[in-house]
Amino acid sequence: MLLFAALLAWQTEPMSAIRGARERARAEVTAAIKGEARKQLAAEGAAKLSLRAVARELGMASSALYRYFPSRDDLLTALIVDAYDAIGEAAERAHRTAAGATDTPAPGTCLARWVAVACAARDWALAHPHEYALIYGSPVPGYTAPQDTVGPAARVGLVLIAIVEDAHREEGFALPPLADELRPEAERLAADLAPGLAPAVAAPLVAAWSQLFGLISFEVFGQFNRVVEAREVFFRQAVTELAHTVGLLGSRG
Repeated sequence: MLLFAALLAWQTEPMSAIRGARERARAEVTAAIKGEARKQLAAEGAAKLSLRAVARELGMASSALYRYFPSRDDLLTALIVDAYDAIGEAAERAHRTAAGATDTPAPGTCLARWVAVACAARDWALAHPHEYALIYGSPVPGYTAPQDTVGPAARVGLVLIAIVEDAHREEGFALPPLADELRPEAERLAADLAPGLAPAVAAPLVAAWSQLFGLISFEVFGQFNRVVEAREVFFRQAVTELAHTVGLLGSRG
């Protein structure tokens, strides 16, 4: 029995090592493919992304690259998921820092947490404009995002929802007015996106989320050129006003 166990361990250990080496090699090649694809995004834009061009730049046969990404759309999806995850991680990290890295943030911090998350999203976008353009710019012709992108795309929004939910539970909360004709849509939004929030909050929260990325997009895509000079100060003030529209209390200065 001891001899059999020793033989089994001898057989299993090399196989595990080989499997681990293969997984590491695959991860490295995958990272290299995505890295080259990001260079193409910066140089040519998403619409011109080409698997053959990526393979050529990496010195790979196209047939070898297809084992990693069977189509251009598969590669685009991977890049989109990475970008959403990266901006989501930046937002979540800023939220943890502003909340004091605790599951029960101190009362009175919701407005500061909201602004910190918004600024983290802006900072990431300015540092990665081509990846930001991939997820918040013009749609890529012929590409339809699959369900795999939905979860990563929601990460920043989920942090904002959590902040508003905390404010609703823990701090004074100014409930925004809700027009009667908007109530059915607001009730649907609350049920789908934020069951813990009143419909009167859900609708302006979706509006604030879209306006946040509108502000970021205007800056990333140059729409503020020769218009807004003190952009960080402008942005902080704008997202603070957005926080007030969803009921977060705090000094308007």
